[in-house]
Amino acid sequence: MASAKKILSGIVGNIAAAIVMLILSILAFFVVIFIVRSGAGLAGYQPSGDYVVLSSAILTGFSVLSGMWKGE
Repeated sequence: MASAKKILSGIVGNIAAAIVMLILSILAFFVVIFIVRSGAGLAGYQPSGDYVVLSSAILTGFSVLSGMWKGE
């Protein structure tokens, strides 16, 4: 049976990893918003903000999911 200290350190490690992943996902989301907006501007399109956010959310979500699947 594992000691309480080992279990507690595992829980704290998982919480810290989840917080770091959340912060990195938010930063990646902002970077993808900038890239989508810049790419649309270079192509001569003027998309509304909701479409920029939607496409950025889809791209960021799939990149996070593909990183999780790759890590298994």
